[in-house]
Amino acid sequence: MKTIEVVAAILRKGERVFATQRGYGDWKDLWEFPGGKIEPGEGPEEALVREIREELGAQIAVESYLTTIDYDYPAFHLHMGCYLCRVTGGELTLKEHEAARWLSRDELDAVAWLPADRTIIELLKKELRDTTKTEGQASEL
Repeated sequence: MKTIEVVAAILRKGERVFATQRGYGDWKDLWEFPGGKIEPGEGPEEALVREIREELGAQIAVESYLTTIDYDYPAFHLHMGCYLCRVTGGELTLKEHEAARWLSRDELDAVAWLPADRTIIELLKKELRDTTKTEGQASEL
């Protein structure tokens, strides 16, 4: 089975993350974290910055690695590195997707995720809870 290496940006703004809805292909209308294929000679973070610029017209900072997902779709194996990121410039403009939403921790189950992206939702809920807890503690000082 062919392996496709991709990266995904978990874009955060406060306690919300950015999700996009696919507008084409076999998985049209399902939701995903934006990103794409790693090109030959590119590192994962470099690919992620390029993909977000191409797909959404914005500049991002890759803050930290979250996890890697390995998922078998019917026609290929997906190897997806997931990174926590933030927008540093430009406006998020949909160029390939049909919709987008900023989702709170409690809204993560409200959209129909692509199967591979679905596998990180519980981890992301924990990450958002931990971030919220840490931010809440810091603001009390």
